[in-house]
Amino acid sequence: MNIAATVIPDRDDAVAALDTLRAWARKADAIEIEALDPSLAKLLQNVESYPQFNRDYPGDFAVGDNYKATLPDLQNGPSSLIRGAKQQIQHVGISNFRLPMRFHTRDGGDLTLETSVTGSVSLEADKKGINMSRIMRSFYKHADEVFSFEVMEAALDDYKSDLESYDARIQMRFSFPVKIGSLRSGLSGYQYYDIALELVEAGGARKKIIHLDYVYSSTCPCSLELSEHARATRGQLATPHSQRSVARISVEVNCNETCLWFEDLIDLARRAVPTETQVMVKREDEQAFAELNAANPIFVEDAARLFCEQLQAEPRVGDFRVVASHQESLHSHDAISMLTQGETFAAQSIDPKLFSTLFHVG
Repeated sequence: MNIAATVIPDRDDAVAALDTLRAWARKADAIEIEALDPSLAKLLQNVESYPQFNRDYPGDFAVGDNYKATLPDLQNGPSSLIRGAKQQIQHVGISNFRLPMRFHTRDGGDLTLETSVTGSVSLEADKKGINMSRIMRSFYKHADEVFSFEVMEAALDDYKSDLESYDARIQMRFSFPVKIGSLRSGLSGYQYYDIALELVEAGGARKKIIHLDYVYSSTCPCSLELSEHARATRGQLATPHSQRSVARISVEVNCNETCLWFEDLIDLARRAVPTETQVMVKREDEQAFAELNAANPIFVEDAARLFCEQLQAEPRVGDFRVVASHQESLHSHDAISMLTQGETFAAQSIDPKLFSTLFHVG
């Protein structure tokens, strides 16, 4: 019995076969191509019509005005392109674009801080969308100026005009360093405060808002008394529980001639609750801190009211909100409180993740 040897084609054979198939496909119709072998249909269809694109990046290509005029702009397209309900959107914009900003300090110095900016506008029901980059470009026009709320207002005016919007907002977040002395040793170190500045225009009215996160130690009054009871009645050593706590103080700035400095708001918080966490600590400072906590035991309700008392006495503060979280060392949950004054921060609903943002990781 004779067995014919199987001839395995090489690459040149495959190229020749492919050329033959393509030559046949030029004269065949789609039905014939599909009938030949469905797996070859894509390979053979439109063999001559698909353009050959340049795969090299054109580094010397210059964009002129005429070319730019031909570029598609779907975000500014007609209302017929809107998907979903034709409804006004209260906030649309960009979040967390960063740039260095200069800030004046109360003692006359300047600080350049990395600043995270969020900008948004309202979008009318009949508009498809906005050009997001215009918000950034508007802000960069003023990025080299020393910060003030007037600078924020100029940036807001620019992008509100560019985007033809009624309402607009800017928020700037940064970490503000202040050198703080220790309680007894004479050492000092930098405490960093998370601060956000907000400018809001809604319904033709503008509000200037400062948010401050203040980190402190809270000693439980109940635990303190129970510990002392154990010492006094049974000679049993016991220690009250204390925990790192955070208050987010938000204030509407209400000053025309006298500036409310960041340092002023920090001092106000420290007057209300003096047990701020420490930076530089030696043994004498640690002992002093224990004594300071024992002199100022507070529940989370006390903290909210103590901050409120100081804010009410400050004429440069209008509406305000205090959100406090005592991150318990006794319980596996936190103790929280929220106190507001005025309409600016009044809200019946709470952000589900509001209190989880109050953790201070150092």
